[in-house]
Amino acid sequence: MSGEQLKELEDRLWQSADQLRADSGLKASEYATPILGIIFLRFASIKFNKVKPVIDAVLKEQQNARLQQKEEDIAIRECGFYLPPEARYEYLLGLPESEDIAKALKHAMELIEKYKPELEGSLPKDEYFKLYVKEDRTMPKTLLKNFADIPDDATGDVFGKVYEYFLAEFALAEGQGGGEFFTPTSVVKLMVEIIEPYKGTIFDPACGSGGMFVQSSLFVDRRRQELHEADTKDLMVYGVEKTPETVKLARMNLAINGLRGEISPSNSYYEDPYNSYGRFDYVMANPPFNVDDVNLDKVKVQPRFNEYGIPQNKTKKAAGDKADAKNVNTVPNANYLWINLFATSLTPTGRAALVMANSASDARNSEADIRKSLIRAGMIDVMLTLPKNMFYTVTLPATLWFFDKAREGTEHTVLFIDARNIFRQVTRALREFTAEHIQNIATIVRLYRGEVHRLKELLAQYEAQAAECRAEAAEQESEVNKVRTAKPENEKEIKRWAARMEEAERKLKAMQDKEAYYLGHRNWLQERFPNGVYEDVTGLCKAATMAELEEQDYSLNPGRYVGVVIEEDGLTEEEFLAEMKERHENLRLLNSKSSELEHTIDLNFKNFVVTNDN
Repeated sequence: MSGEQLKELEDRLWQSADQLRADSGLKASEYATPILGIIFLRFASIKFNKVKPVIDAVLKEQQNARLQQKEEDIAIRECGFYLPPEARYEYLLGLPESEDIAKALKHAMELIEKYKPELEGSLPKDEYFKLYVKEDRTMPKTLLKNFADIPDDATGDVFGKVYEYFLAEFALAEGQGGGEFFTPTSVVKLMVEIIEPYKGTIFDPACGSGGMFVQSSLFVDRRRQELHEADTKDLMVYGVEKTPETVKLARMNLAINGLRGEISPSNSYYEDPYNSYGRFDYVMANPPFNVDDVNLDKVKVQPRFNEYGIPQNKTKKAAGDKADAKNVNTVPNANYLWINLFATSLTPTGRAALVMANSASDARNSEADIRKSLIRAGMIDVMLTLPKNMFYTVTLPATLWFFDKAREGTEHTVLFIDARNIFRQVTRALREFTAEHIQNIATIVRLYRGEVHRLKELLAQYEAQAAECRAEAAEQESEVNKVRTAKPENEKEIKRWAARMEEAERKLKAMQDKEAYYLGHRNWLQERFPNGVYEDVTGLCKAATMAELEEQDYSLNPGRYVGVVIEEDGLTEEEFLAEMKERHENLRLLNSKSSELEHTIDLNFKNFVVTNDN
């Protein structure tokens, strides 16, 4: 599902659902939980329906066997959960409105939890009775109808994005911003591609709805396919989330994506449910930025926060008005608590990726001392500046930090990437990375690590994709010529012929544009890395030495190292070239249509003259 299709789906679902809420007089907080449960049920049914033929085939094969597997056991093995008939979306949607739909929904959730104990207490049940307002009992059924619009081909990551979108909208409806926002899927995919969590343990200390875990799982599936490996996925995920309702959401997300792991309802500043110090192979998160009310005395004694230094004020002083009565000392900014936590949670060969406010890259005082310690220890691997407007609900600029514990203790460089001009415009206020952008950026990091074969593989992939488009374009060009030569002389048939011609040319142009798109990405890489190895590219990437870092006061701001960035005009280089190509093609088509129109006018005039002469 493309970004535009997803946005259209989210907006349409929200508008219909919120209208119902407004008509009922329910508060957003009363409405949120039951509606999120219905979204979960819809996606669970989509996934279950995809594996149902496999389940049925196994049941049929074992009809005469002495030992027979139960349907629920097969389902749990194939997709991670089981939906009894009364818990399936189609069954609930087909119930007549005279039925007690809220009761049926509660029963469906109870059945799901029965066969998936990890979800016990996480699914909404009695909340559905709140949707009965006065004498009106139609809302549950109407919601089931509305969310049936989620397409059957929607995947688990779409589920997470729809969930996050609704969470954000409910928060806005309640007037709660909280300074929290979710990480766009394309950014998460980039983080995953760079740290490559292939197997082992993944920790997210601010996991929200679990989107990082889903993308990690999808990466593992794809990478195993590329390497032709059939091993069972060896990945365990561990999340911490302080908001109880979001904990439930994350557990649902793990269940629907068949992930093994745990989600703990805890506050990562003060609780460490997994004894995280030195435990995890990978750490990923988008923690809250610029938090200023964390109790300093509670965190400064914890090794996971103090190994590289504690962020604190120059002079000891009481916190603001909220804490004055208790004379509580607080951390001036918790950004570097998170940075510390990521670094200390890794195994000796672990990697980490986190989203952080741009300001942290140049923060002064105690934060500067921590940053210097991290750099000198060799912990920092890659720093990447994101484009603006990548997040749904906020426009804040952000940077991705990448750690590599295996490099600790070595005299090494830090790779800086300025990706501010690499994006695709989704809407006027929203940008994203395409799959090709993600692979291109990840390939820069892989070249930096010496994996030169990965560039060759990607270039070959672009060549193959372009060749496939070229072949399809050649077939379509034959169709265009066929239609062109079949132009009728009859005026009544000309309009129908013109429509066929326009459609044939549109398909041809689409194939040609697609070919140019893949070749454009191939050329982008070849122009910047012509020798097939990593090299610094002005305005894009720079591997800074320790001496260069020291010269910049250990700043981790990519802009200080990569050089001048072309002034942003809202278009990337490839988008500019694509737009120019499109305008040229439009001009060609207009000229062609002008000739056709001239021919038609000439034909009509000749017919008119012949008719009048007779």
